[in-house]
Amino acid sequence: MDIRKVGIVGAGQMGNGIAHVFALAGYDVVLNDISQESLDKAMALIARNMERQVSREKITAGERDAALARIRPSLDIAEAAKTDLVIEAATENEAVKNKIFEQLQPHLLEHTILTSNTSSISITRLASRTDRPERFMGFHFMNPVPVMQLVELIRGIATSEETYETCKQVVKRLGKTAAMAEDFPGFIVNRILMPMINEAVYALYEGVGSVRSIDTSLKLGANHPMGPLELADFIGLDTCLAIMNVLHDGLADTKYRPCPLLTKYVEAGWLGRKTKRGFYDYRGEEPVPTR
Repeated sequence: MDIRKVGIVGAGQMGNGIAHVFALAGYDVVLNDISQESLDKAMALIARNMERQVSREKITAGERDAALARIRPSLDIAEAAKTDLVIEAATENEAVKNKIFEQLQPHLLEHTILTSNTSSISITRLASRTDRPERFMGFHFMNPVPVMQLVELIRGIATSEETYETCKQVVKRLGKTAAMAEDFPGFIVNRILMPMINEAVYALYEGVGSVRSIDTSLKLGANHPMGPLELADFIGLDTCLAIMNVLHDGLADTKYRPCPLLTKYVEAGWLGRKTKRGFYDYRGEEPVPTR
């Protein structure tokens, strides 16, 4: 199947990055959100990020202008639905995602493929609430989308071979690499990454090390580009907690129990970079550990 027009629902951290890479790859994009302010912020951020690519000679000014012209921001979810491929990129909350698919349903074209950028929720379960489980799959981008090379493709129990192959070709056209994951909680990346982050929070909670010493140890001792607590702040502590809860509930194993300190930070509204405070305080010139 030939994918030409893509609808992206959610213009936040992930959605604007997904719109960015699809537009640069030559796809027409409808970027939908419930807030005009979110759409305006997303378009401004996409323009800034593309300008950075121009300054680094990754793309030309002409390619930037053509890509920006391909993105149509819209408050009307029906516009996003009337496309060849829809990517839901809303918050990591199953009820919210189900409501979005419900709103999309009446406006979808017969051949439209539905996908979710969920990082941990069951694709089979999400698909079962739609009229096209065979044309539904997980399309999980890594953050930041323009930089990260991996896309996890997750097949639900009913996903057809044609749907999988079509999405695989889309990933190839984006210049990224697809990894096929089975539909189990957390898939591949977060099944391995989130327990590591959670264990780092336990190490902090139990006084094994400070924020700084834990992050320095993993950066210099395991050659990680970011420490686990710094990475948690970048991802968003609410997202980390949501994924740990999906792992804990879905696999019924105590090793996935979210650290109480992670829960406490989320309850305080200290969600990381996006709220200026998490395991680090970002309100000054340099990030300062909060513990």
